[in-house]
Amino acid sequence: MWLYLAISLALFFLIRWYLERQTVENLREKYVFITGCDSGFGNQLARQLDLQGMRVLAGCFTQKGAEELERLASDRLKTFILDVTSTESVAAATEWVKGCVGNKGLWGLVNNAGIVLPAAPNEWLTKNDFVKVLDVNLLDLIDVTLHMLPLVKKAKGRVVNMASILGRLASYGGGYSPSKYGVEAFLIA
Repeated sequence: MWLYLAISLALFFLIRWYLERQTVENLREKYVFITGCDSGFGNQLARQLDLQGMRVLAGCFTQKGAEELERLASDRLKTFILDVTSTESVAAATEWVKGCVGNKGLWGLVNNAGIVLPAAPNEWLTKNDFVKVLDVNLLDLIDVTLHMLPLVKKAKGRVVNMASILGRLASYGGGYSPSKYGVEAFLIA
């Protein structure tokens, strides 16, 4: 039994070592679109990918957030004012991305935009409080994905949906945990 355990661990670390050594070729030619880049994870990811040389297309909710991000980044990073709750805004962002990427397609789509509030004991909330969070965190994520999917497929790219541990382990009331549970269940086939 100890032999099997030792072999399994050795195989695990060998596979991990191999996978960690893999690199993406032509990183500077790849385009990534990220939603929710005004602050937090989206802002940090946009700046980090920009530093690595990728062409980042950042969706920001506010003009102030877009200007601040552009100020901190290289000229490879471009911003677009995006309201994920508006299908018209998502469609306009899709057209803007098409113009930026040309025939290369979109190598990465990161659905990061989301909200937490209102969050309170469920009996204090209304149905509309749940709907607001579910719309932004789940249904609008699906809308963005469906709009951008042809561009992602063109580049044989990836879709990354930002979920949360609270999608598996709810710790407070409101729509956040159900929305993140739904994000985990949303599969791109």
